[in-house]
Amino acid sequence: MEREHDLKDDLPRSLITPKTRIRVSSVLNRDITTYGKQHLIDQSHETCWNSDQGSPQYIIIDFQRKVKLQELLIMFQGGFAGKKCHILGANHNDGYQYELITSIFPEDINTLQISFNVLL
Repeated sequence: MEREHDLKDDLPRSLITPKTRIRVSSVLNRDITTYGKQHLIDQSHETCWNSDQGSPQYIIIDFQRKVKLQELLIMFQGGFAGKKCHILGANHNDGYQYELITSIFPEDINTLQISFNVLL
């Protein structure tokens, strides 16, 4: 008997906790119920965060603790992918002075992508 595939089965352990704070640059038509930041981490293929038009757009994730980011998994809906994205990091003790970690060039496809991967 086949079981229904769950996106959660494919994901490594998340660094997101209830204390994690997420900010986004904008929400399409200010419709936070349909397109809000909560959809960035709800692990559903049926929902998404959607920004208003224009550049730049951003997502800020504050883990409220020191973390070691090993990989970033993203998914864009076809036709709505960022062309060039930057991953920045900051330390609470340094007054949130953001530094470039890497730039990524996501594909414009509706599938889970590894956009940032640190080989240990």
